Amino acid sequence: MNAIEIAIRMETDAINFYREAAEKTKHPVGKKMFLTIAEDEKRHLEMLSQIFKGFNIEIKDVSPMKNVKTIFESMKDEMMQRVEATTDELEAFKIAMQMEKEGVEFYKKAALDAQTEKEKSLFERLVKEEEQHYDIFANTYFFLSDTGNWFMWEEHSIVDGGTPWA
Repeated sequence: MNAIEIAIRMETDAINFYREAAEKTKHPVGKKMFLTIAEDEKRHLEMLSQIFKGFNIEIKDVSPMKNVKTIFESMKDEMMQRVEATTDELEAFKIAMQMEKEGVEFYKKAALDAQTEKEKSLFERLVKEEEQHYDIFANTYFFLSDTGNWFMWEEHSIVDGGTPWA
């Protein structure tokens, strides 16, 4: 099995995991997060499938962080409420972080071993996106597990009087 085939399997597994995690997650932020990342993984799967079939693809510069900011902005009022995540939800985020970390390592190696420039470019793009996914899941995990401290450290307004980096 070559790197593209392994990557296709990894992305398929990730899509299935994130969809299942979204179904089980009660908190709307967590649910939306898993669904958004699943959509990113579907896009990755499509690009990998096209390369596997020998098609020429355009690798677009996409920002998972931008999509997540939209989720957080649209759900800000709900997020302001005290959040109690279940152990299962927190465990799902831990698993997601591990999956993304493994994906980053796999794609870094695959980029080094790539057979064509197109494959190398795709794998390098996937490294960046999977790193962003990891950061998103880690930040969400911190938010759900310790909401009060998350707001203090992420929003900074509590400690600096409301000015950006006073």
